[in-house]
Amino acid sequence: MIHLQILTPNDWQLWRKLRVAALTESTAAFGSVLADWQGAGDREQRWRERLTGVALNVIAYVDGKPAGMVSGDWNAPDVELISLWVAPFARGRGVGERLVEMVVEWARDQQAPRVVLSVRDYNAPAIRLYCRQGFEAISASPESEPGAPETLFTRLI
Repeated sequence: MIHLQILTPNDWQLWRKLRVAALTESTAAFGSVLADWQGAGDREQRWRERLTGVALNVIAYVDGKPAGMVSGDWNAPDVELISLWVAPFARGRGVGERLVEMVVEWARDQQAPRVVLSVRDYNAPAIRLYCRQGFEAISASPESEPGAPETLFTRLI
């Protein structure tokens, strides 16, 4: 069974645990790297600010264990889906779909016209997930890093 929890800044330790796991396991999937969040970057205030500064932060549980995360934030007039990750033990169990649906539902509640996201071109499992969820590739992302091309996807609400 999949259960979703919307986080508050008081949930910073849970967010930290999953974010560190995501950055450790999927090193090339995100715009930031683990080193950005370790050492001087690993402070309670910074983790709380991340949960305050991004409008929607969600954790998924499978059988009571933290199994994934996603965030949604304003990229006016749209909502941007960011930081999606599913733990290896939970992949293929519908967690990614539920997390994406949560962001889409939130965007609909906020009356956003669409949800946008960028994904690294070599991340075929994520691309398949987004396409199954009704997203369409529209262009190369303007934020692509050299050697790590990204594609911008969109889904109308």
